[in-house]
Amino acid sequence: MDARSIIAKLRRSEVPTGPELTWFAQGLADGSVSDAQAGAFAMAVCMGGLGAKGRADLTVAMRDSGDVLRWDLDGPVIDKHSTGGVGDCVSLILAPALAECGAYVPMISGRGLGHTGGTLDKLEAIPGVTTQIGQERLTQVLRDTGAAIVGATGQIAPADKRLYAVRDVTATVESLDLITASILSKKLAASPDALVLDVKTGSGAFMKTIEDARELAQALTATANAAGCRTSAVITDMNQPLASALGNALEVAEVMKVLTEGGASPLAEISAELGGVLLVDAGISETVDQGRATIAEIIRDGRAAERFGRMMAAVGGPVQFVETWSRFLPEASVITEVAAPRDGYITAIDGEALGLAVVALGGGRQVESDVIDPAVGLSNMVRLGERVAKGAPLAAVHAAREDAAAQAAQSVLAAITIGDAPVAPPDLVHERITA
Repeated sequence: MDARSIIAKLRRSEVPTGPELTWFAQGLADGSVSDAQAGAFAMAVCMGGLGAKGRADLTVAMRDSGDVLRWDLDGPVIDKHSTGGVGDCVSLILAPALAECGAYVPMISGRGLGHTGGTLDKLEAIPGVTTQIGQERLTQVLRDTGAAIVGATGQIAPADKRLYAVRDVTATVESLDLITASILSKKLAASPDALVLDVKTGSGAFMKTIEDARELAQALTATANAAGCRTSAVITDMNQPLASALGNALEVAEVMKVLTEGGASPLAEISAELGGVLLVDAGISETVDQGRATIAEIIRDGRAAERFGRMMAAVGGPVQFVETWSRFLPEASVITEVAAPRDGYITAIDGEALGLAVVALGGGRQVESDVIDPAVGLSNMVRLGERVAKGAPLAAVHAAREDAAAQAAQSVLAAITIGDAPVAPPDLVHERITA
C-alpha cells in the first residue's frame, strides 16, 4: 500500500478498504504520509464521500492509530459528547450525576473551538484543577469518585490530530465523513460501553438547521454502533445560550447554582434528558422516563453536588469548593450592564455572535497559543420570549478593561433582536435518534 494509490482510488470515486484506511491512518500518525498527501486525502473524501462502511472503517482506523484505553472497573463505562454550543456546561452536571448511578464516566473533553466554549477551560477556572493526567491516575480517580473530566493525551487518536490541522487549512472541515471520524475516534478511544451524543442545532451551534443536525446525528450513531459502542443521539436546541452566562468562571458559577440550589433550569433539563437516554443504553434504567427522573432527582437533592466536589478535589481543586465556591472563582475588574434600546420582546438571539464576543473579551482563543482570561464573559442573559422595557438590562458584560467592555456591549446589542410581538421559545429537545 501507499498513499498515492489510496488517494487515486478516492479520486476514481472508489472507497478504500478497511486495511487501506488503517494503513493511511497509521501514516498520518507516524509522519510517513506527507501534509500534501493528507490534504489530498481530505479533499478527495470531502468531494466524493466514503459511505457508511468507509466512514466506520476510517473512524476505527483513526481510533487505533494511538492508545485505546482499557478499564478494569466494576460497572459500566459511559460517556457523553456535545457538538458544541454557547453556555453549554452540561458535562459538569451530568458526569457526577451519572457516577452517582453506579456508572464510571471517563469524559475526555476539549478546549474552546471557534465561538463555542471548552469544558476543560471551564474546569480550569477552578483554582488548582488539572485536566491533564495519565491513564494510571485517571483510573484511580475513577475508582475513587466515579467520574473524571480530562484532556486527551498526545497518544489518543494522533491520526485525527494530524488530519484535523490539515483540514483546517484546506477548506475540508465541513465533510460529514471527516467530522464523524474526528469526533468518534477520540471518544471511542476511551472504550465506553455506551455513549450519548448531544447534537446541537440553531444560531449558537455549528449545525444551524435541524436537517443538518439530523444528518450528523444519524451518521454519528450509525458509525459508533458499527464500531461496537452502543450509541444514541439527542438533537437539542441552541437558538439561545443554554445557561444564562457565557465564559469560563461564569459558567462554572451557573453549574454550581444548579447543583446546590436544585431548581428547574435548561441545564438541568438537558442533563436529565441525556442522562436518561444513556442510563437505558448502559442497562442501568429500563426506560428513558425512569432514567430521566433518576438524574433529575440526583441533581435536585444535592447528591450530584457532593460527587462534583469529590471529583474536583481528586484533580487538585479546593476540598470545600462546593460549600464555598463563590470564594474561589475569579471575578472581572469591569462589570457593566447592557441596556435595552427599546421596549419589546426578545425575538431572536445570535448565539454565535455572543460566543465570538466572549472570545474577543479574552474568554476564548483566536489562536492556539492565546492565554484565556477565565473571569471574562457575559452573565444574566435575557431569554427568548422575554419582555423587556427600554433601559432594562439585556446582559452584564464582565471584562478586564473598559474599552473591551464597551466593544462587547455593542456586540451584545447587535446579537439580540427586540420585536413588538411575543414569540414562543423553542423546545429544548427536538428529537432522539437511536441506531
